[in-house]
Amino acid sequence: MSTLTIAAVQFDISWLDKQSNFDRLEQLFKDHFTDHAAADLLLLPETFSTGFCINRKDVQEPKDGSSALHWLKKIAKQYNCVVAGTVLVSQNDKKVNRFYWVFADGRVEHYDKRHLFRLGKEQDFVEQGQHRKIITIKGIKILPLVCYDLRFPVWSRNRQDYDLMVNVANWPAPRRHIWDTLLKARAMENQSFVVGVNRIGPDGNDMPHSGGTTVINFDGENILSATDHLQQIITTQLDFSKLDNFKDKFPAFLDADKFELVKVVSKS
Repeated sequence: MSTLTIAAVQFDISWLDKQSNFDRLEQLFKDHFTDHAAADLLLLPETFSTGFCINRKDVQEPKDGSSALHWLKKIAKQYNCVVAGTVLVSQNDKKVNRFYWVFADGRVEHYDKRHLFRLGKEQDFVEQGQHRKIITIKGIKILPLVCYDLRFPVWSRNRQDYDLMVNVANWPAPRRHIWDTLLKARAMENQSFVVGVNRIGPDGNDMPHSGGTTVINFDGENILSATDHLQQIITTQLDFSKLDNFKDKFPAFLDADKFELVKVVSKS
């Protein structure tokens, strides 16, 4: 395996102001990166262009011609990296919370958020994603998750099909200790590197966010963390040969229970 350089953006998202978010992010990149090939993967928080506003029909983008998607393509090409973040995209009579992964050559992959936040009535406005996704960068296999997905370990169970788990979120400050705890738990139980990317600041509903953007080792130890309440980019290089060595010495995955995820269709 090779190494992968990760840049994670802890960002105070302007509510429903895409252009302001694009402009401020571009300034952050300009201030942080000394060259245009500073990372292999650049990660943005959930709904980075608008904030987590799910109940308005004007806060969604078409599948084609998305301004946020065009912007992601521009940044990926400019910095010669993969750029990833979620956007609310029209689908049927609702929308999906779509985690775009945009490559420097213009290729796009995506994962649609599976677990919808019932307390916030996300399921009333957003369609549930149906497919688990693995994305490969430089030979490294990555499991993308979005916010509330973090609470559901069966969906994220490592069947030796990924090396790195990434979760991008708008995880609120009152439940911050759960975010911190579950990120470490997912790393240890799955013997995987984990990157969590969260926003800061109050959203349009006055819900506060304290951050907690972090990179965690496969044994649950923090490698690097952002400062709470501070808008910043953290960058680190992950060495996946260390993960291989760890799993060789402690092959707990060989004793894992086998299972299969099935789609349940309710009867009308």
